[in-house]
Parts: sequence; structure tokens; C-alpha cells
Amino acid sequence: MKSGEFRYDYPRPAITVDTVVFGYQDGELSLLLIERGLAPFKGCWALPGGFVRLNETLDDAAKRELAEEAGVRDVYLEQLYTFSRVDRDPRERVLSVAHFALVKPAQHALMASTDAVNAKWFSVLDLPKVAFDHQEIIETALRRLRMKVRYEPIGFELLPTHFTLTQLQTMYETILGRELDRRNFRKKFQELEIILKTKAKLENVPHRSPALFKFDPVAYRRMVKSGIQFEI
Repeated sequence: MKSGEFRYDYPRPAITVDTVVFGYQDGELSLLLIERGLAPFKGCWALPGGFVRLNETLDDAAKRELAEEAGVRDVYLEQLYTFSRVDRDPRERVLSVAHFALVKPAQHALMASTDAVNAKWFSVLDLPKVAFDHQEIIETALRRLRMKVRYEPIGFELLPTHFTLTQLQTMYETILGRELDRRNFRKKFQELEIILKTKAKLENVPHRSPALFKFDPVAYRRMVKSGIQFEI
């Protein structure tokens, strides 16, 4: 060992990142999975992810793996939880720092590559069996999403730029798994003043065309600064 070098005298675990990518389409909450092309669990569905390189941060690794395995880029991403069960990976001792992401599926053309042979959206109500401890990670991410969507306007990451109030309410009901009172829901957003009514209307509908709205991030930041709490 060269002078000035330091060597650890104990074994170190490998570190991976796995990302739970949620999408919302056709009134349904969906989840992005990749089909593994390599052992272990070759041919099984799994969360996009992989080993962290020495020259990258955890977030950078998660973004790289999403791009490499599914062709998904430029998404809302945040760390979820660290999973450290001793036997979670049959190859070696591996810790996984899980993330979750929210995307608009229509804006991402899936393209599997590297060690993924396929990438596909699944309804969260009809998921296949997944590799490793990814079912536990998915369930943890769902709990986080259902809690956080009530106190932060992250749900707008799942909607198109322009949406109707009905689409907005349906999205919240889908994530929360329960019905919301229509009058109280609309009153809440009117009071918060964080969505703007546009001049456009929803087209190609058999009934009266409803108005389209858009999220106002500037108004939301102003609301937070003034101490008003967002809660659905």
C-alpha cells in the first residue's frame, strides 16, 4: 500500500438504485417495469435500476438507469427509502436506495436497452410478480405517494399541462383510492388559487365542453411563503 493511502479492514456492501416510476393514463395509475435480460431473475419484471458507479451521486445513478433501461429522461424524482435486508440480492450484500418518479407516459417513448430487454407500463392494480424485494419497494412508494399528494401538489406531474376539474379530481381519487366530494374539492382549489382557468376548452366531447385549467407554480410558491398549507 502506497504512503498516504487508506484501506478498509472490513467488507463493504454494494449500492444500487431502484426507481418506482408512476404514470397516470386513461384514468388509471400505472407503474413502469423492465424485463430483466440478465441473471439473477432473468426474464422477470423488475423496477428500473442498477449499481451506483464510483463517480456519480445516487440521483445521477437513478437518472442514468432510467434512461438506459427504459429511455425515460427529465422526470420528477426524489429519494424514497433505503432497503437493506441482508438476503435481498442473491449475488452479494447489496443496499438499494430507492427513488420514486412521476411522469406523463405520453411524453416518454419507452426504449429498453443495456440489461433490460423490455419496458412496459402496468396498472398498479394488476402488477406481475417482480424480482428481488421490489414488491416491498413498490408498496412503500405507493404509501408515500398517497400521503404526499395530499400535502404537496406533486399530482400535477402526472396530468397534462391543461386539464379539466373533473380530470383533476379523478386523478386524486385514483391515487387515494376513495371518492372525494365534488363541491368541496373544487372549493378547496378555488380557495388555494393555484390553478388558472385558461381560455381553452376540452374538445371532442359529446356534452358541453368544460374549461381547461393549468397549475400555477408561482402562485403555489407564494402560497407556501405566506404560510398557507396545501391539503386535499
